[in-house]
Amino acid sequence: MEFTVRGKTFGGVPRDHWRRVNDRLDPETDYREIYRNAVVHEFPWDMNQALSFALFRTYAVPGIGALLDETGQFTGNCQKRYDDTTLLLEVPSEKGFDDPDARAAIRRINQMHRAYDIPAHEMLYVLSTFVVVPKRWLDSYGKRSFTDHELLASVNYYRALGRHMGIADIPETYLDFSQLMDDYEREYFAHDAGGRRVADSTLALMRTWYPRAAGRAVDTFSRALMDQPLREALGYDAPSPRVEALSRAALRARGRLLRAFPARMTEQTVADLPYLRSYPDGFRIEELGTFPVPGVAGCPVRHDEAAPA
Repeated sequence: MEFTVRGKTFGGVPRDHWRRVNDRLDPETDYREIYRNAVVHEFPWDMNQALSFALFRTYAVPGIGALLDETGQFTGNCQKRYDDTTLLLEVPSEKGFDDPDARAAIRRINQMHRAYDIPAHEMLYVLSTFVVVPKRWLDSYGKRSFTDHELLASVNYYRALGRHMGIADIPETYLDFSQLMDDYEREYFAHDAGGRRVADSTLALMRTWYPRAAGRAVDTFSRALMDQPLREALGYDAPSPRVEALSRAALRARGRLLRAFPARMTEQTVADLPYLRSYPDGFRIEELGTFPVPGVAGCPVRHDEAAPA
């Protein structure tokens, strides 16, 4: 039996269909396919939320948050910057690293990064959040956790992405990635006014995805899902213990409810999300992201009176 809810097709196959599919694949060679099945079929909403919260963690590192603030992209044009980031990161998982579109997307990512003097340890930290935060999110709120196959595939996928981005000394295992992320945050998390502005701008963008009356609830819910070190680094007050407990309990209840649903057979890609609004008529990969400001060689940062100090 199949049924469709808001264009999403469920049913016709066992509830554990995608877990069985992924278990038959080899995480050493089929890691891209396994990871994609998890992202677009098994956990599309969860993975998108987890990767969004991974971005918040990067804002809490002053070197990263201050640079994002300085460019003005996440504060002055947050919708487009968010859309470009998610679209560029999706292409390799959708088409494979050897596909011309994937190469174009990675080339754009590398061009943007090379325009700045970004320390290697910051690049490695950001990569670690893409591996660790989704796993921890699913452990806490998903209908199930990653299987060992899926976790290894995720590690191998991001190791491959990191290599294509020229990142050195990439961890080999999930435990290595998680140790790196935790150690890095203990050392580098700190409050920075620029990082706070970027976080505020991202929260303001998220509020536009819901009815205006829900704006305050979106802020409170988001802060409730942040851990205390992250809130302290961003300068956010913690919600009341009761609100935090209720928020997390609601997500856990959602995960348990989803266990009763048949497998989802309709793909949900980033491009399908209703809150990606920058390209209603489509986009060209080569035109996504930031580009150097005319007259300022190699630097996309605005250096005028309107730019943050």
